[in-house]
Amino acid sequence: MNKYIVRTSLVWLGVVAVVAGLFYYRSRFSHPAAVLHSSTTSELQPVAVGPALNDENKPPTQEQQPETALAPVQLTPERMQSIGVKTGTAEYKQLADDIRATGTVDIDERLVSYVQVRFPGYVRKVYANATYQYVRKGEPLFTIYSPELVATQQEYLLARQNQKALSASTVDGVASGAALLSAAAEQRLRQWEVPPSELQRLKQTGTPIADLTVNSPVSGYITEYNALPNMYVEPSTRLYTVADLSRVWVYAQVFQQDVGRLKPGDAVEITVDAYPGRTFRGNIDEILPQVDLATRTVRVRLVIQNPGLKLKPGMYVNCDLKSPLGRQLVVPASAVFQTGSRQLVFLNRGNGSLEPKEVVLGPRAGNDYVVLKGLSPHQKIVTSANFLIDSESQLQAAAGSFMPPPPGAGNASPPANATPATQANIDFTTAPNPPQKGTNTFRVKLTGQGNSPVAGADVTVTFYMAAMPAMGMAAMNTTSKLSDKGAGLYEGTASLGSGGTWQVTITAQKNGQTIAMRQLRVNATGGM
Repeated sequence: MNKYIVRTSLVWLGVVAVVAGLFYYRSRFSHPAAVLHSSTTSELQPVAVGPALNDENKPPTQEQQPETALAPVQLTPERMQSIGVKTGTAEYKQLADDIRATGTVDIDERLVSYVQVRFPGYVRKVYANATYQYVRKGEPLFTIYSPELVATQQEYLLARQNQKALSASTVDGVASGAALLSAAAEQRLRQWEVPPSELQRLKQTGTPIADLTVNSPVSGYITEYNALPNMYVEPSTRLYTVADLSRVWVYAQVFQQDVGRLKPGDAVEITVDAYPGRTFRGNIDEILPQVDLATRTVRVRLVIQNPGLKLKPGMYVNCDLKSPLGRQLVVPASAVFQTGSRQLVFLNRGNGSLEPKEVVLGPRAGNDYVVLKGLSPHQKIVTSANFLIDSESQLQAAAGSFMPPPPGAGNASPPANATPATQANIDFTTAPNPPQKGTNTFRVKLTGQGNSPVAGADVTVTFYMAAMPAMGMAAMNTTSKLSDKGAGLYEGTASLGSGGTWQVTITAQKNGQTIAMRQLRVNATGGM
């Protein structure tokens, strides 16, 4: 029994000694930072051990890192055809940009007339007695009795009688003095704007006119009416306001990014839903110096001829402002990549060599962009380069992430079992339509060959708006992953941070491969 106990004790002592030796060996000869053992290979891979990082030798952040130099891309003709590369040229065009806006009709303040008298008196009869009543030039408005006017007429008649009586006088200065008194009395009546017809009647009858008729000075609509029977009026009393509507003003609401292309005198066309097929023409009169903070629009005053008085103050109209840009170097809008910090086009050097080129763009005119710097006439460019963008999240970084292709990459042919770039069709809709600033619902209908629905795909929709440094706005990027609703229908929601034009990329992947991708531009409603 004692032998058994001794034997067991020796065994346990041996185990303890082995464990202690292992711990000593590991603490003496191993170092965690000296080597790294790979789980997939038996080789030992040394790891460099350097000093601790501080603020001076810390790796540069993303903002501190310089932008990667852009490098050409080499593709085979087969690859270019399979991914839908199209080419065009930069060329000169005579441009006349159309800027669409909405507006409202208003009275032309230069054609507004006020009716007042130049002497105190009492209104007797009123002929024009309703607001918005149309009156013609020379049409009677009211009659007025003025004691001062009657007294002045009597003085005038007396001066005329004295002039006749003293005209044969031989006394020096008597005849001429009588003539001067008569002329002065008549001039006073004219300054009081007594109509010439009333003066002629006064001369013929020799009797003062008690009730003087006041006529309308212009043709137009009465917009203000204060003349009432038996009312006492003074020269400061505004009795009527008459607006001539043969020419009107239209205040167009133009987005601030388009104002720089307009100038006074540019031609405009106005259409109204009330008169289908009819166009009213005019010109820009003034670009008002005020921006609406809510809509980011500028009021542009247009002068429009109004034959037939069809345009009424307060009417809502559609404006087409013609902005002549002259002869400009342009490229198709589809050739431009807006990265947020750069504007790029891709030069086609031939034989599948595509070179990114930074350009400076001017305004957009229809389907073209004006090129201010970076291109020459007749240079060949890529107008559709879907191979450069895998998803909208890569759009901003695409211009700065090109790496030189490996040797022989441009001559490599795609494998026989390569998946085509497009295996399905994408039908994209939004609710509301068009989308708005705030929450929206996105729907994608994915169909394959024979219009059969494609299920089980991963569908993402990305909205991107480039930065606008002049307005202090950074680039915006919103991505929504859609849920599979069955029968090839995918649906999801996302919130847009601004109204305006968004670049939209829809990507569908299945089994890790991209089966469809679509790019388009969408105009969202709402303010900035």
